[in-house]
Amino acid sequence: MLYEYGIGAKCLELLKEIAPGVKRVAFFQIAGIAAGPGQFGAMQASAPSLGVDVHPIHARDAGEIEHAISAFAGAADSALILAGGAPGIDRNVIINLAARYRLPTLYSDPVFVTGGGLIAYGPNRVDQYRRGADYVDRILKGEKPAVLPVQAPTKYELVINLKTARALGLQVPDALLTRADEVIE
Repeated sequence: MLYEYGIGAKCLELLKEIAPGVKRVAFFQIAGIAAGPGQFGAMQASAPSLGVDVHPIHARDAGEIEHAISAFAGAADSALILAGGAPGIDRNVIINLAARYRLPTLYSDPVFVTGGGLIAYGPNRVDQYRRGADYVDRILKGEKPAVLPVQAPTKYELVINLKTARALGLQVPDALLTRADEVIE
């Protein structure tokens, strides 16, 4: 749970840093993704200090996502955060809607950014798989799964798409670029 709270506030801070004019943020909670409630609570707690209002959006399919984004996108100072990906939904649907409505969007998975999204921040998947393999090894060597501690991610990655930033009219701060693990031109 601490993982969710910490990353939720960090996502909002990064979005505000790359798009400082943002005043309204829609936080997508896709059905079946467990990461949402804790992250949303953290965003709500940190939103006043950033001058942002955070609104939850619940969606189950591409049609609901399209309706929610078009309804939310009315103001020029709006942005989106998508946590945990969108299983069963073509990621291009979300990327294209964000582009159509000119909404700065932060994703938790870099695959959205390599596909044309603006910015991603989330756990480093390779590190998670490596750590998972370590647990499998320990279990195969006789350790009981019930006594192994639950681990939260320790490595995160930040990916920025400069082409998308330019299309949205955003100037990415140098400080953010230097912290990025990957910058897509």
